[in-house]
Amino acid sequence: MNTQQRTKGFTIIEVVLVLAIAGLIFLMVFTALPALQKSQRDTARKNDVSTVASAVTNFSGNNRGAFPTTSSLSSYVTNMSSNTTSVVVGTAGLLTVAPADGVITVTQQTACGTSGTGNQTLTAGTTRQFTVVTKLESGNGAYFCQDS
Repeated sequence: MNTQQRTKGFTIIEVVLVLAIAGLIFLMVFTALPALQKSQRDTARKNDVSTVASAVTNFSGNNRGAFPTTSSLSSYVTNMSSNTTSVVVGTAGLLTVAPADGVITVTQQTACGTSGTGNQTLTAGTTRQFTVVTKLESGNGAYFCQDS
């Protein structure tokens, strides 16, 4: 009588196949993660630009239309994300702005123009207009500009 005992379990090929599939899934997740993080930081910076634009409008409304300086604007800017390091008020009528990473630049008497390589070109505006510009991580150094 020839009886064989079969033990239940997985073969080595099945185990290797499952590990290979799991490895591919982890590879796809870790490849997409940096792009997702950049996108989230860019969204936070765009929200910070809106916050600064509101602060400039509030300052002007509270001070008879005067445009704020960097120091006077700081008390109006609240709830900024950690992606923004500073807010700078630039020279009025400045038509080329190239803020550093994490810096928001506010410029009076300008309107948004085109985003070029290495800078944001602005157009001349009225005395009541202003722009708020920041550099984004995605898009090879593209800038985000918001008009008043």
